[in-house]
Parts: sequence; structure tokens; C-alpha cells
Amino acid sequence: MKPVLSRLLRSLQRNVLAGLITIGPLFVTWLVFSWVWSNLAKAGLPLAKLLDPALPREVLDHQGFEPVLAVLLTLAMLYVVGLITSMVVGRQLFNLFEAVLERLPFVAKVYTSVRQLLDTMMAKKDAGQRVVLVDFPAPGQKCIGFLTRTLTDSTTGQPLAAVLLPNAINPTSAILQILPVDRVTETDLTMEQAMSMLMTGGAVAPDTLRFTAPVNASLSRP
Repeated sequence: MKPVLSRLLRSLQRNVLAGLITIGPLFVTWLVFSWVWSNLAKAGLPLAKLLDPALPREVLDHQGFEPVLAVLLTLAMLYVVGLITSMVVGRQLFNLFEAVLERLPFVAKVYTSVRQLLDTMMAKKDAGQRVVLVDFPAPGQKCIGFLTRTLTDSTTGQPLAAVLLPNAINPTSAILQILPVDRVTETDLTMEQAMSMLMTGGAVAPDTLRFTAPVNASLSRP
């Protein structure tokens, strides 16, 4: 009985692990999609409520119609805002709006920080944004980070790097580290590859990674 039981347990373990490997990426994708969908629906719900009186009752009674309408309205609003700000007049109005925000004490700090972070995350690699590795949480253990800018130590003149370290699975939460530039390893990862690794816990990753810094390599200022 013991050999049979042992084979059954090994088969069970192997199949459960195979199931986790198959379902894991799908589950993470579903979580991300659900989060994006729910936030788009929440943003567009007030607009959908305004349109309720103009729509037939039989349409409104359909379950799920209002969230879909809210998402479509949110996407339409984002498209219109993007289209307007891409024009000269729209860009001037947006700059005026930002200037007003920057005069508000608390709002200015939050808005400016978020705007700089988004600009860095969306920037092309040749525009200064770089994916790096730093020793965290212990020497020899590398963590993926995003080099946001370089600084200079006012005491020693040593170049420093500001690196944002997002959490895996939930990269919206992160910590900021300031460390010497020579302790930062620049990788050959693109932003898309790094975000895929973070969102999937490393399940989706390139076959090769620059883990060790080349000899005499140094980061230049972005």
C-alpha cells in the first residue's frame, strides 16, 4: 500500500503544482483587469446616472449595463481630455490649470510628485528612465527598481541615485531609496519587461538578465 500511496501523493503534488503554474498568471491578470475595470466604472458612474432618464427602462434593467456604460464614458472622457491637451490651446489651458494647482500648499506636493512619477514611468529609455537592480533587502539579493534621477552628496560630492522600488504583484506600493551610484546595477530590461516581472511575480520574464554590473560601468545622469 505504501508505494501506491506514495505514487498517488507524488501525482497529486505534481498536478496541483502544474495547475498553479497554469492558473497563476491568469489569476493575476484577472485581478489587474478587475481593479482597472472597477476604478473606470466608479469614475464614470456619475455620468452614467445623468444619462439614466434619457435611456429606456428595459435597457437600464439589464444587469451590468450601467457599469459598462460607466466604463465607456470614462474612456471617452479620457480620450477627449487627451485630444484637447494635445492641441496648442488645450496645452496652454492645461499649463494654466497646473500653475493653479502648484499654488495650493498640500495639493501641489502630491500632484507634482505623482506627475513626476508618471512621467518617469512612461518615459522612453533614451529619455532617461532606466530599470536597475539594487542590493535589497540584503547584500547579494537584488531588487528591481526604477532610477528616477541622480543627485550629489553635498558633503562629499559623491554621486547618488534615487531609486524607486515597487512591490511585486502590487507595484502601486513602493519605497524610495537614496544610495551611491556605484551600488546600482543598470539592466538591459525595458519598462514593459520590468512591469511584467513585477505583476506576475517573475513568472513572465526574459531568458537573460544583466545581474552583474560590467567592470568600470557607471551610471550617467539621466
